[in-house]
Amino acid sequence: MRFPVLVTAAALSAALSGCASVNEAVNGPALQPMGYPAQLVPQQQVYAAPASTSASANSLWRTGAKAFFKDQRARHVGDILTVTIDIDDKAQTQNTTSRKRDGSYESSIPKVFGLESSLGKILPSEYNASAGLSNNTAAEFSGSGSVNRSEKISLTVAAIVTGVLPNGNLIIQGSQEVRTNREVRELIVSGIVNPQDISSANIIKHTQLAEARISYGGRGDVSRMQAAPVSQNLMEKFSPF
Repeated sequence: MRFPVLVTAAALSAALSGCASVNEAVNGPALQPMGYPAQLVPQQQVYAAPASTSASANSLWRTGAKAFFKDQRARHVGDILTVTIDIDDKAQTQNTTSRKRDGSYESSIPKVFGLESSLGKILPSEYNASAGLSNNTAAEFSGSGSVNRSEKISLTVAAIVTGVLPNGNLIIQGSQEVRTNREVRELIVSGIVNPQDISSANIIKHTQLAEARISYGGRGDVSRMQAAPVSQNLMEKFSPF
């Protein structure tokens, strides 16, 4: 009884996915609904209560504060900070591999317990006791590859603190979607932040994110036309030849 239910659920999921694909092909890609982002690491969010810091002696200024009344930097779950992304990378590599191997093996069985003459009567006429086993192998492979890429991205995105680690580091995650005609551009950033690296303007650079995950791409008519068909990707990935 369980198997038919699973089959029905799988068929329903495939049907809904197909309807979504048809709707996107007709109306263009839709923006994702706004919601609280998922946490970066699989653990419960921990809310760190702010430590009460009293003013210094004979002063109204709190030690370590960036503002007279309150530190404006993000430090609690739900706080927002700005991440600046400025990537200008270039890479060029080239590799060539070549290998070749030849093998040869021969063995003969001139004597088989004195029964070689009798074996000739039993086995076909092509039987030759002086040539027992022989083998010849040859293998050759050559390959080459090169990479020449240049990437330049300059973006700014607001991220949300989704967790506070026991040592005080912050887990942040942010996303941004912009739709132009029938094309949606997506920017996703996540990582772990040391609160001391956050500037007084509540801004942090992407180079200061630990375990940084930055994705910038899109979906829509242009992206679909630039992508290779799924069947071709599968053949290139799993073809044994």
